[in-house]
Amino acid sequence: MSLAAPAPDPHAPRFRVRPPAHWINDPNGPFRWRGRHHLFYQHNPAAPVHANVHWGHASSADLVHWEHHPIALTPTPGGPDEAGCWSGCVVDDAGTPTAVYTGVDHAHTGLGTICLARAADPDDDRLLRWRPLPTPVVAGPPAGYDVVMFRDPFVFRHAGRRWALVGAGHADGTASVLLYDCDELTEWRFAGVLLDGNDPVAADAFGDKAVGWECPQLYETRGGDHVLVVSLWDGEPCTTGYLTGRLETGEEGELRLAPRTGGRLDHGRDFYAPAVLQEPDRALMWGWSWEARADSAVRQAGWAGVLSAPRVVDVHPDGSLRVTPAPELELLRAPEPFATGPGRVLLPEAYDLIVTARDRTTVTLLRTAERALTIRLAPDAGTVVLDRSGWPRAGAEGSAPITVPLPPGPRLTVRVLVDGSLLELFVEDRAMVTERVYRGPDDVAELVVDGEAEVSGWEQVPPKRG
Repeated sequence: MSLAAPAPDPHAPRFRVRPPAHWINDPNGPFRWRGRHHLFYQHNPAAPVHANVHWGHASSADLVHWEHHPIALTPTPGGPDEAGCWSGCVVDDAGTPTAVYTGVDHAHTGLGTICLARAADPDDDRLLRWRPLPTPVVAGPPAGYDVVMFRDPFVFRHAGRRWALVGAGHADGTASVLLYDCDELTEWRFAGVLLDGNDPVAADAFGDKAVGWECPQLYETRGGDHVLVVSLWDGEPCTTGYLTGRLETGEEGELRLAPRTGGRLDHGRDFYAPAVLQEPDRALMWGWSWEARADSAVRQAGWAGVLSAPRVVDVHPDGSLRVTPAPELELLRAPEPFATGPGRVLLPEAYDLIVTARDRTTVTLLRTAERALTIRLAPDAGTVVLDRSGWPRAGAEGSAPITVPLPPGPRLTVRVLVDGSLLELFVEDRAMVTERVYRGPDDVAELVVDGEAEVSGWEQVPPKRG
C-alpha cells in the first residue's frame, strides 16, 4: 500500500511516513540496506492511543515512494519486551541487520532492558521477518548511578570500534547519556557517562528543561565534529536539543563528548524523538509529530501521529545547526509551480513553498475574517516569526508566536512544507519549526505575500516512478 494514497481525512498527511491507521510515535532504526531506506517506528496496531507498542516498518528506494511492510517487532508474552518494544536503532552486524531496542515488562517504572532482534533473511531487501533474541544484552542500568530512567539505545562506530549510547535520568534530577562498549553486539560493557546535564555548555543550551535525556543520537559532521541530539524529557512540553563538540578518548579508552555549543533542535511545539541515519556523505533525520487536537477528534479519525520529512543535518563552522529538507523531496513537486511571484493564490492541501525576502515581508498561509496564520520575515533584524495565535491550542506553551533568531543580512529565505495538518518551516539552513495546524471548515488556505520578495511554490503530488 502506498503512503501517497489519497486520504479521506483532509488533516492526514499523504506524503510523510505514517501507518494506514492507528498510532505512531518515535521513528526508530533508520537504516540503509541493499539500496533501500528502511524506517521503523513505534506503533500501536489496534488503536490511535499510546499503548501496546510494536515496531511498524516502511521502506523506500528514493525517500518519497514509501511501502508499508508487516510489523517488524511484536511484544513477546512473558519476555523482556512483554509490555512494549520501545525505541532503538538498527545496525549491520557482520552482514545481518539487527534491531537494538528497549524492551519493557509490566513493572518497568521507566527502566528498560536492551534487547536484540535479527533479520530472519538478510538477503531480503525489504527485511520482512525479524527474530528477537530471548535474553537482553543489558538487563538494566549500571549500579551506583541512581538511574531512574534508562532507555533508547543508539549504536555507532568511532575509531574502528562500536559503541552505544543510552538515554538516562538520575534520582537527583540530572539527565545524562550513558556509554557502552559493544564492539561485540551481544556483549556490552558499561563505559561511563558520555555527558550529563551538569556540563556548563549543556546547562547553557538546555537550562533545567529535562530530568532525562531520551533518544540520544550522534552524527559526525563533514568537518569532523560530532553532534549529540537528545530529547528533553520532563513531562509536558517536551522539546529537543543538540550539542556540537568533539569525541575525546580517555586514559582507559573510553569516550567523552567535549561540547562547545548547542541549542534547540526544532523551535516548534510538535517535534520529538528524532532519529538519525549516518550515511557516507550526509546525515538524515526524521522526527515524530504528535497530534495537537482533541482526543475525541483523534479517536474519530482513527489515526494519530506522523513522521516528519527527512532532513539533512550538519553544522556551520561556528557549531550551530545546519539543516535542510532532503533534496529527494523535490521529486514530489508538480511539474509546474502554482506561484512564481508575489500575489494571491489558493493553496493546495500539500505544497512546497520558498520565499526569499529582501525587506520586511509577511507571508499569510491561512486566514478567516478574524485571524491569520502568518510568517513574518525581517532580514535586517535577523528574525522569522511564525504567528499561529489565531489557532489556539492547549498545553504549557500555548499558541504564542515562535521567533527564530539568525544572523541579520540583506536577504532571508524560508521554505515551507505543508502536508495536511503537518507544517514544517525551514529558516535559511539554520533552523526548523514543526507545528500541527488543522484547517477549519471556514478557513481559507490562501497565499498572500506582503513585501519585496521572490516566491516559488509547487503542489506536492504523487511522483512518477522512474
